[in-house]
Amino acid sequence: MAAAALAGAMTRVRAAAPEPTPVTPALIEAARKEGKVVWYAAMDLPVSERVARGFEAKYPGIAVRIERTGSERQFQRLAQEYAANIFVADVINASDAAHFVAWKRNAWLAAFVPEEVAQFYPAEHRDPDGLYATSRAYVSSLGYNTNMVKPEDAPNLSPICSIRNGWARSSRRIRPTAARS
Repeated sequence: MAAAALAGAMTRVRAAAPEPTPVTPALIEAARKEGKVVWYAAMDLPVSERVARGFEAKYPGIAVRIERTGSERQFQRLAQEYAANIFVADVINASDAAHFVAWKRNAWLAAFVPEEVAQFYPAEHRDPDGLYATSRAYVSSLGYNTNMVKPEDAPNLSPICSIRNGWARSSRRIRPTAARS
C-alpha cells in the first residue's frame, strides 16, 4: 500500500529521512493506549479488511478503522479536514501517487520510516524525506482484436507527462497490445 503517516500539525519537509523505527514494545503499548488506527484506504475493501484483520491479530488491543473511498474523494476529504484543523487519519493509502506530491508540498505528511520499509523497499520506492513509500503499482494495458482492427489502425494514446497542480500525467506514446481471438 502506498501509505503515509499523517501529522496533526504542519511539518516542514526534511532534508533526509529519519532513522528507521523498529516496532518496539513501547511503541505497541503507546498504540494500545490510543486504542485504534484510522486508515484512509483507496484499495479494494476486501483487501483493506484483510490487511486490517491481520494487523489486529498481530497487535491485539489496537483496532483498525478503515475509511474506504476513492483517491479523488480521499484527496478532497483530506484537504477539507486540514482546512478545518481536523486530523482524523493516522495512515493513508492512495491509488494516485500525485496526491503524495501535493500532500508533501502542503506539509501534511509526517516523516516516519518503519524498519521494514527501510529494509525491504528499494530506495526508488521511498520518499527521500521519509514521508511516504510506494507499496503497489498497477500496469494497465489496452488490447485490441487484430481480426477487427489492423495494427496500423490501432489507436496511439499520447497523454502529456508532467505533474501539474498535483496531478500526474504520462507522456509516453502507448501502442495497445495486439490480441488475436
